[in-house]
Amino acid sequence: MRNKYSSLAIVLAILFSTLVVSAISRAAPSDGSQGDLPRSSPRFKPLAGGLEPGVPPTSTYSFTLEDIYHRLDSGAAGAQSAFAEPPSGPITRTSHTLNEIMALAPVVDDVHGAAAADVLTGTTAWGLTSGAWGMLTGSMPDRGSVVITPAAVSQTIATGYHNGSGYVQSDADLMAGNVKYDVTIFGVTGTLVEGVPKTGQTTSHATGDDGNLERGAAWPSPRFITSTTGIVTDTLTGLVWLQNANCYGYQTWADAMSSANGLNSGECGLSDESVEGDWRLPNVRELYSLIDFGHSSPALPNGHPFTGVQADFYWSSTTVGGDTNAAWQVSLASGRLGRPQKTAAYSMWPVRGGQ
Repeated sequence: MRNKYSSLAIVLAILFSTLVVSAISRAAPSDGSQGDLPRSSPRFKPLAGGLEPGVPPTSTYSFTLEDIYHRLDSGAAGAQSAFAEPPSGPITRTSHTLNEIMALAPVVDDVHGAAAADVLTGTTAWGLTSGAWGMLTGSMPDRGSVVITPAAVSQTIATGYHNGSGYVQSDADLMAGNVKYDVTIFGVTGTLVEGVPKTGQTTSHATGDDGNLERGAAWPSPRFITSTTGIVTDTLTGLVWLQNANCYGYQTWADAMSSANGLNSGECGLSDESVEGDWRLPNVRELYSLIDFGHSSPALPNGHPFTGVQADFYWSSTTVGGDTNAAWQVSLASGRLGRPQKTAAYSMWPVRGGQ
């Protein structure tokens, strides 16, 4: 066995000598001059690099893995430092491992990660979504302090950042005493019980008469609100009336009831999107609420917006007590009440709304 390894060593030695001789031959000049070339010569090609000891890159500055760890852990800026040779011999580890550093690095989060729209305009952040990874500048609008004024319709709250100092505008008039009894507006339940409305009569014919005292709850102004959809709202009662007061002509009580219940948008000048069942024949008090006793033929408030008003009796839906074959009616000529048989034919005036 020893002879076998000895023979192998001899072969390796011969091979190495051959390589050295070949290298020297290539380095020697072809003219037979001295072959000891300076190291600066381009023809000098050492087989294993320079023989001088290496010089550590003391002029190279960079961050260390420990700097990266602390940047991820606490945001520390860190500082680049010069390269230093590691000490000889065994050393005790003082830096963090690559696994520890990687554990602090952020990862993609497409569910909860922030995008530009989630960050305030002009503010920078690190995006965690796959579509916006890395540093980003926010685009969320800064709404600041937003003040909302209550309204009868829902209001959209603008998207963006609200600084917490916004509020809903208050109204000193929103109190129980100003809200109709048992009606709730923005959490305030009304206690107001209004008296009987004024008759509308303002001319006095004797001391202490209606025209002299004008007792009763005042009418709101304006009394009527018109619409381009063929309806008129009475602000005194909240009732909504058909603007055309003579759409159906004269009908019996039963026919008047049926016609009123079947009225819908597209008929009688309506374009209010109402459907069958929305309209009805008014009861006697509702019909009577229109009367202005200061006027006649028609007995309606001055400047009313209705069309086709007949100076005649109009049916109500109220049956006469004790006579089911008769129904109450109101004269739009004078405000007088009547109680004819239901088979008679008179005008009718649909209404909707009310309590």
